[in-house]
Amino acid sequence: MKSNEFLLYGANGYTGRLIARFANLYGLKPFLAGRSPAPLEAMAKELNLPFKVIDLDDERALTAALNEVKVVLHAAGPFEYTARKMVDACLKTGTHYLDINGAIPVFEMLKGYHLRAAAAGIMIMPGVGFDVVPTDCIALLLKHKMPEATKLQLAFASTGGGLSHGTAITMAGNLGEGSLARMDGKLNKVPLGTNGMKVEFFCGKNKPPKELFVMSIPWGDVSTAYTTTDIPNIETYTGISKKLYYILKAQGLFNWLLRTALIRKFAIKKIKSLPAGPTDDQRKNARSMVWGRVSNADGDTATARLCGPDGYTLTMHTSLIILKKVLQGNFQPGYQTPAKQYGSKVIEEVPGVAIRYD
Repeated sequence: MKSNEFLLYGANGYTGRLIARFANLYGLKPFLAGRSPAPLEAMAKELNLPFKVIDLDDERALTAALNEVKVVLHAAGPFEYTARKMVDACLKTGTHYLDINGAIPVFEMLKGYHLRAAAAGIMIMPGVGFDVVPTDCIALLLKHKMPEATKLQLAFASTGGGLSHGTAITMAGNLGEGSLARMDGKLNKVPLGTNGMKVEFFCGKNKPPKELFVMSIPWGDVSTAYTTTDIPNIETYTGISKKLYYILKAQGLFNWLLRTALIRKFAIKKIKSLPAGPTDDQRKNARSMVWGRVSNADGDTATARLCGPDGYTLTMHTSLIILKKVLQGNFQPGYQTPAKQYGSKVIEEVPGVAIRYD
């Protein structure tokens, strides 16, 4: 008999720890899990939570642990190396799968599990954090405003805060790899920063907007927003210095250099020497912002903007909100995206989120 608890795999990572610390806000009690005994044991003692030491390559231990829970929240990246092992185990044990992944290839790979997951009666929902809940909700909101939309553009930026080791290492592993965009319903490889533009972000009620330069990048919505909205052309952007953007775009050799193993190893070594992630004070003072625009064949447009807590705090809330819904029986078997399953307003359940419509 499965319990109401959930397995939090990768619990001792920066984001996993944050989720574990605040799970009680939603009346949830996770089993902490991962492959590093000492940090897990110390964390379990600190938070008074049970823990299990499990290596994803230990199929017997993994399936035994999943047989005890209804849901796993997978927080151990890089997900291109870990997601498939966890999902395969979930199919064997009838366990719902959630993760905080943001990589397009992983979304596309997990989408291929739809029929098997539906037959097993489980839901597979990657991207239940900042990647991609707020952008997915803005995408669906705009689809509702303009059902005939043929193009979707999404951008995000942040003020303050910082990156966790896991996020930064994932980014370092993708240095120089270019970008992806959705064109006529298909994924297409394009150079990183193919497009750049200025965007006016919403910074919260009673605060002036902030105009920032953004460049096109491969964000998860290139996969997920297509599933959610069926809009055939999708571009995703992030904030960057305009000067740096033009330097990066001009230096084709620079992209080649970033792909070398030497540069990537140097970047990862540097990341590991830094703090594990932003402090509580840094997170408290940081804000995340999302901008979205749709257009139709006639050139008409509609725009929506979102402002909320920093990405890590938002991830903590959205993952726990969705996790609780699944535990309460609110799920649809098969591969699902957050907004398609729970509606565009699920993001408004996060404390501190505000949306502005044009």
